[in-house]
Formats: sequence, C-alpha cells, structure tokens
Amino acid sequence: MSDSSTTWFITYTKLRFFTRIRRLLHPKTSNNKPYQPSDQNNTPRLQTIAKEPNPEEEGTMESESEDDFAVLQTSVKKLHFGSWEEKEAAARDIKRLAGGDLKRRKIMGGLGVVPPLVEMVGSEVARRRKVAVQALIELSNGTFTNKALMVEAGILSRLPESIDDLEELTRHDFAELLLSISSLVHSQFPFASSEVLPFLVCILDSNSSIDTKELCLCTLYNLSTMLENAGTLATNEVVKILLRLSSVTETSEKALAIFGNLAVTLIGKKALENNTMVPESFIEILTWEEKPKCQELSAYILMVLAHHSSVQRAKMSKAGIVPVLLEVALLSSPLAQKRALKLLQWFKDERQMRIGPHSGPQTGRIAIGSPVNQKDVNEGEKMMKKIVKQSLYKNMETITRRANGAEVSSKLKALIISSSSKSLPY
Repeated sequence: MSDSSTTWFITYTKLRFFTRIRRLLHPKTSNNKPYQPSDQNNTPRLQTIAKEPNPEEEGTMESESEDDFAVLQTSVKKLHFGSWEEKEAAARDIKRLAGGDLKRRKIMGGLGVVPPLVEMVGSEVARRRKVAVQALIELSNGTFTNKALMVEAGILSRLPESIDDLEELTRHDFAELLLSISSLVHSQFPFASSEVLPFLVCILDSNSSIDTKELCLCTLYNLSTMLENAGTLATNEVVKILLRLSSVTETSEKALAIFGNLAVTLIGKKALENNTMVPESFIEILTWEEKPKCQELSAYILMVLAHHSSVQRAKMSKAGIVPVLLEVALLSSPLAQKRALKLLQWFKDERQMRIGPHSGPQTGRIAIGSPVNQKDVNEGEKMMKKIVKQSLYKNMETITRRANGAEVSSKLKALIISSSSKSLPY
C-alpha cells in the first residue's frame, strides 16, 4: 500500500469515528412530557413545568450538525489531496467550524488538519497564507495539543523572513498566533525561541500598529519568564528596541516587565549595564506620575542594577536620581514608594561610608601646610549645613508645587519643619 493510500485510510477511519460520536457532541433534546399538577391537593405550591420540545428546532439543530459534518469531511479531504485553490477554500471552512466549540477544535486537530495548514503558511501567495494563519488561530484557541501539533509541523520555521510585503492585518494575525503558541514555554514542550525572535524584532522595529507591537511584547514576555531564554533575548539589538519602546507610554509597561525578567539574570543585567541609555531612561520613567505601574517596574529594575554595584550607583547619582527618588517616595504608589525608599537608603549608606571617616579633623595625624584652626572648621561645618538646608527647602518647594494637593502640602511642610539633614532618607 502506498503512502498516499495509507494516509487516506487513516483519515477515513477517523472520519468514521467522528460519525459515531457526533450524536454525543450534539445530543437530541429530551422528550419530557409537561408536568400536570394534581387535582387531589388544592394547597398552592411551586411547580416546575418542562419546556415542550419544538420539533422544528430539533430538526434544524440536527440539520446543521449534518451539514457541518459534511463540510468538515469534505474540507479534510481537500486539505490532504486537493489543489491549492481547494485547500484555500477548505481552510476557510476549517476557520469557520473551529470557532464553534472546543470539542470540535480538538477533534479537527486529531483529523490531521494542522500539518497542511502549516504548509500553507509558507506559501508565497498572500491570500492563501492569510487564511491559513487565521484558521490556525482558531484551532489553537484553548487547546494545548493543537499548539504542540503546530510546532511539530514546523510553524516556527515557516515564519516570513521579511515583513515588508505583509499587510498590517496579516502582521497582526501572525503576532496573535505566535502569542497563542508561546504559552507552550510554560510546559515541558520544547519551544525554539531563537526561531521566533527575528520575526518579533522585525515587527517591533517597524511602523506596525501599537496593537500588533503589544502582541509581540506579550510573546517576548512569555519567553523571558524562562531563564534559559535570557541568552537569546539579552542582545544589544533587543535591549535597544525595548528601551525605545519603554519610553512610549502605550508600550512602556510591557517592555519594562520584560526587562524585569531579564535583569535578574547575569547576562541580562550585563546587557543593560553596557547600554548607554541606562540608567537615564529608567530615571526618566520614574517621573511619570500618571503611570504608577511604570514607576514601580522602573524602580525595580534600578534596584536590581544598583544592588552590589557601586559603579551603577555612581552613574545613577550623577544622572540626578536622588531628587527623583525623593519625589517618588512621597507621591507615588505604595509599592513604588517602598522601592524608592530602599534605593535612597543605599545612597545614604554609601555617602556615609565615603565621607564619614574623613570628615572633620583627624587625630593622630600631622597636617602639612597651614595649621588647622578649630574656629574655621566650625564655621565651615555651619556653612555646609546651611547649604544642605537651603537645598532641602528648594527640593521640598518643587515637590509641593507638583503635588497640587492641600493634604500633601501640609505633610511636606511638617516634614520641612521637623526634619534635619541627618534624618533624610538619602
């Protein structure tokens, strides 16, 4: 028996099996007789009356089931043995039937419709490729098995190398399909992220719509949740694109969430540290008062970068992070405030370690040059305290104006009156 005959025999056997179980999937309405109340008991009581079956509705349901089964049977045959035009028409029918219910999608995957549809995705005809992708989107909805069948059939290797000739709707369909399939990374099923990344980067670096880019960012987020994918994602090109998207309000939250996953890995943290836009980009996001979630994510990334890294803390301090952190610690969400205060504590401790042991006159040492005058030293300390207090007042006045709230203003005034330079969190 030839390979073609064997394939057809298997498909025919599956179709016969589907014929037997279709009545199970579409059971007839029960022929319950209406409940008749008893005349022997005149006491009022609640009564449940069964709905009398409508023969016309029952016949319509059975007719639709028969029609769908006939269409499915024809579509499966055309997908395996038909011409390209017949396969295209069959893919449209598969798309329509797969949108019905989950049981039907699972059965259709078992009938072998996924491999020929995946083969159509690699077609050079845009119309044919588009309908195949849309059918696969419907088949992947809620079915782990169908997603696995698509990966096994080579869907990742059939992604377009260039998106220049793709319509915006087709780009969106591809992005939606990849997002659905990317959920496989949370299982033990092998998923080659390196095959998906080039296509996602092309869309993120193009003039595609925000909706399409958000789908790609969600796919990257799924991939970034697995530590073994950090080496693939933490490249200069990906980091550069994500930093640019993190500065756009519509895509910032998703891009920052990806950075949050990458930053906890050694290779991801190193890729961020080597970028010239870090930490200035994240410090700028800390000033987005209307985006508290972005402030929380940005503060988290800065915490990871600053932890046990005096070089990064020095870069942040030079970029002016301390006043920004002080503002976040007073005016942002509770989580952002907590993270900002933690960072401020690190900067405070580091400054004390740097200048604490060397401030003021040192005993047991002989100064070279002019003799030390204790009166001059005291006057210098008073001048430094005065400068620090003036800087504090200036920062507090700026924050008070931006807060625009009586309650916040009263808290800040109380903080100014009761605080000294030694009690500040930085």
